[in-house]
Amino acid sequence: MSGGSPVATGDPSGVSGATIAVYSVKGGVGKTTFAANMAWCSAHVSGHPTLLWDLDAAGGSGFLYGLEPRGSRPAEDVFSRERSPERLIQKTAYPRIDLLPADESIRSLDAHLTAIGKKRRLAKLTGALAQDYARVILDCPPVINELSAQIVRAADLIIVPLPPSPLSSRALDLVVREIAGNTRRHPPILPVLSMLDMRRTLHREVKAQHPNWPCVPYASAIEQCAVQHKPVGEIASQSPAARAFANLWAAIEKKLAERRG
Repeated sequence: MSGGSPVATGDPSGVSGATIAVYSVKGGVGKTTFAANMAWCSAHVSGHPTLLWDLDAAGGSGFLYGLEPRGSRPAEDVFSRERSPERLIQKTAYPRIDLLPADESIRSLDAHLTAIGKKRRLAKLTGALAQDYARVILDCPPVINELSAQIVRAADLIIVPLPPSPLSSRALDLVVREIAGNTRRHPPILPVLSMLDMRRTLHREVKAQHPNWPCVPYASAIEQCAVQHKPVGEIASQSPAARAFANLWAAIEKKLAERRG
């Protein structure tokens, strides 16, 4: 495992800890919605103690779970002053899901990471968190900088949401180059078609070009996540959207198992 995560002692099953990054170089692709719902699937489908770590200054993951950061500029301190993230972690309303929220200080995080010169700072933090969480899910900002390089070094698997468009392949190529340029043995990459609408010709064509990619549909149930501050599994557990996220989670667990095997 690239992040070197130890066995998660917080999980009674003894499942090896893993860090899953939801990353894109482009905003507006459904990244935060994916991360929030993958955390729910990790906890409720697989029964894992799960930490959702919001690394995006917009704070979308916290918003989707109805939580806000406490205090002033604490998120950056975890990196720049090597303070333990444990004091910042908040319980969500759902069993086995905790949140490490973002705040405005994250906006200057890249400069601080560059200044302190510790290229595996995030990997060290996620490795320590894996003592208590079988899955650490990173909601990543759409950037190419030192933070994205640290994300690559920390992750055991990278999920790349891609809306069906002619730019999807280009966006994926950018992610692949960023990942390959920052670690010798880069983690596996799982592209996922997001906001798929099979009524649209272009979407059908892109899906036909990538038949083996998991996909998540464009759906009102997913839009309601931000309205109700709940994962889609809580809002519409039998909906196509909920099934799509469950299928994606199964693909993620399969990838992780293959990597260990």
